[in-house]
Amino acid sequence: QVQLVESGGGLVQPGGSLRLSCAASRSIFSIYAMGWYRQAPGKQRELVAVLTSGSSTNYADSVKGRFIISKDNAKNTVYLQMNSLKPEDTAVYYCNAEVSAGPNFMNYWGKGTLVTVSS
Repeated sequence: QVQLVESGGGLVQPGGSLRLSCAASRSIFSIYAMGWYRQAPGKQRELVAVLTSGSSTNYADSVKGRFIISKDNAKNTVYLQMNSLKPEDTAVYYCNAEVSAGPNFMNYWGKGTLVTVSS
């Protein structure tokens, strides 16, 4: 199992930046993939960015060139640097860990952190 705790959300003006952090309760070195998802009011949860244990990354088209996912294995923490924020980035952002469990994968989620982009 792994517990995930997000932090760093808040209110920011359009064009501004925020860095989200996701602290894991155990080593993330061997976790298959760590990712960030978001859910805006009235919408489904969607993938924002994912980082695999092999350091491959994948981003939603809507955030490419603006967001960067990274991790610090020594701190068991994953980050999401968000730049040039837009009002449509407003959502609750969730951290996800996809952990290998034999032939299957287990998904773990944090409770989320709210990001509001507004003037």
